[in-house]
Amino acid sequence: MSRVQLALNVSNLAEAIEFYSKMFNATPAKVREGYANFAIADPPLKLVLIETPRDVMAEYQHLNHLGVELETTAQVESSIERFEQLGLVDSVEKDTTCCYAVQDKVWMQSPDGAPWEYYTVLSDAPTFHATIDQKCC
Repeated sequence: MSRVQLALNVSNLAEAIEFYSKMFNATPAKVREGYANFAIADPPLKLVLIETPRDVMAEYQHLNHLGVELETTAQVESSIERFEQLGLVDSVEKDTTCCYAVQDKVWMQSPDGAPWEYYTVLSDAPTFHATIDQKCC
């Protein structure tokens, strides 16, 4: 099942988990240091919470990025082809570690600068990024 992803910057992860658990009547699918995600069935939504210092959040606001979680790498490849034909691709990442998961993905940016990713999760990962200087979200 494909679903829209909404990734939010939050200043207090525990408070945000409590709020969104109540709001969506759901518990997080994954909680790690500074990170949590929910796989919400109704509405179909992947909600990602990324703990971000309040002073940084003022610069970036609450929205971290948007995405569409796909079921397979084949769907990511199909999306890459389609978005390349439309001239929308900013970057493609394969077998990359981001958000405590190994993923294949394609990134685009809306005309107003909102970052969008179409991605699939290949496996769980023990770290937020593969390297300390890598930035995915």
